[in-house]
Amino acid sequence: MSTPPQPSPELLGPVAIRDLARQLELRPTKTLGQNFLHDANTIRRIVRTAELTGEDVVLEVGPGLGSLTLGLLPVAAHVTAVEIDPRLAARLPRTVAERAPALAGRLTVVAADALRIAELPGPAPTALVANLPYNVAVPVLLHLLELLPPLRRALVLVQAEVAERLAAAPGTPAYGVPSVKAAWYGEVRRAGTVGRRVFWPEPNVDSGLVALVRRPPPPGDRAATFAVVDAAFASRRKSLRAALARWAGGPAAAEARLRAAGIDPATRGEQLSVADFARLAATGDPA
Repeated sequence: MSTPPQPSPELLGPVAIRDLARQLELRPTKTLGQNFLHDANTIRRIVRTAELTGEDVVLEVGPGLGSLTLGLLPVAAHVTAVEIDPRLAARLPRTVAERAPALAGRLTVVAADALRIAELPGPAPTALVANLPYNVAVPVLLHLLELLPPLRRALVLVQAEVAERLAAAPGTPAYGVPSVKAAWYGEVRRAGTVGRRVFWPEPNVDSGLVALVRRPPPPGDRAATFAVVDAAFASRRKSLRAALARWAGGPAAAEARLRAAGIDPATRGEQLSVADFARLAATGDPA
């Protein structure tokens, strides 16, 4: 049964964000990637782009002072917010209780490092919607997609350059390890750009939205496939015969496995799809 939508609470603007920070004696740090959204239109746009339903359980990583959280609560069945900063984790339920008391029961806050969590309390998340800390955005996204198979889709706000890499197609300059590994889990696309002025403090880079819709992975083993991907892009200017020599046990062995997978040994890694990498990894399996 879906949860009926609720009236949207007043979102946190620039004045409210700074006031909360003063109350907590908080000085945003680059180490934790703390750049807080304060623009209501951007928050509404993110929530709208996420295409949530009243049945969705949303996982939010890095809720910070609660700007996006307040935008998500009215449209989702539940929001589980994972926050590494204990001060912010402790304050978030109070902020929601003050600004949206009718929605406070929909929120669970977990004080933890998203890269280290092994499980989450409550119902399994079906959607990831987050302004991810830019310094760990890719590893956090990949960790959560692997940890939580019920996640059907994701919409994450990341550094613009990272957004380009995550959504890049084979054969394009931005295509690389993040592109292939994200594609293991689903179809990835750019979902918009976000300027710098909607954050406090203002970052020195632009941002981008990336959407992922989960689909079954290609046939093969994830760990073995990712090992080939890492090896191929460690020397991305080399042919795969040369780049995969150490991985395969020598250039001749690399060429044999490439030919067994139907791949030209002179090809570079940037030309292969995730399905190609999975097929190549499987050539080492016993017959």
